[in-house]
Amino acid sequence: MRLLFLGDVVGRAGRLTVTKHLPYLIDTYKVDFTVVNGENAAAGFGITEKIAGELFDAGADVITTGNHVWDQKEALVFIERQPQLLRPINFPEGTPGKGVGLYEGRGGARVLVINAMGRVFMQPLEDPFVAVEKELDACPLGDVADAVLVDFHGEATSEKMAMGHFCDGRASLVVGTHSHVPTGDTHIMSGGTAYQTDAGMCGDYDSVIGMEKEEPLHRFVRGYGKGRFVPAQGEATLCGVLVDVGADGQARRAAPIRMGGKLAETLPDWE
Repeated sequence: MRLLFLGDVVGRAGRLTVTKHLPYLIDTYKVDFTVVNGENAAAGFGITEKIAGELFDAGADVITTGNHVWDQKEALVFIERQPQLLRPINFPEGTPGKGVGLYEGRGGARVLVINAMGRVFMQPLEDPFVAVEKELDACPLGDVADAVLVDFHGEATSEKMAMGHFCDGRASLVVGTHSHVPTGDTHIMSGGTAYQTDAGMCGDYDSVIGMEKEEPLHRFVRGYGKGRFVPAQGEATLCGVLVDVGADGQARRAAPIRMGGKLAETLPDWE
């Protein structure tokens, strides 16, 4: 089976590139299951029910999130009735929504998706390693799940790499989000888990991590803010990772995807 993961969707430009390119990718590469990180989809901050519906209509099977999940307060309500929208699993007990789900892909494949958030340079949530291990033990790869995908939303590359090795052999793909810049370390770990430190964003790269340049530059240069962050509206680049998963749930091939916008295009040469 094939798993497709798309990095943080930032604002309208990011949404447009996903709705434009995702159906093509699913059809061309015969994708069985697609996960999209949508935590910046609503004007760069959070996600609304309407926008979630647009991403599902474009082909997303599951939407993951991160530290901006609650920026649109309606998410606290509609996440309870939308099982395909996940928030980080290591939020405290009693937080609305859930951070893990077992879903059915095309052809009946069972796909476990875990959304977790790092703690280094991030808000102090519960231990993500403990939370992820609990789910990996409860739904073993190759037994209960045909594939396991972990979206690890974090700032520190070291923490993301540690999560990759922690899950190696027990997940099909561990991919980082939050940094909005695609890393060049797509590979398959020794235990059979595909890994990339950050998938990058689906957004306008003529920006500062998806935001119009003026306000971030002012804050860096002057040391104070003079306005709001506003998502850049130029042509966006779609960024993600495609993984070929074997019958045992382990990755056979993994490749980065970049389409449109400022970044050099790269697409897998797979049939």
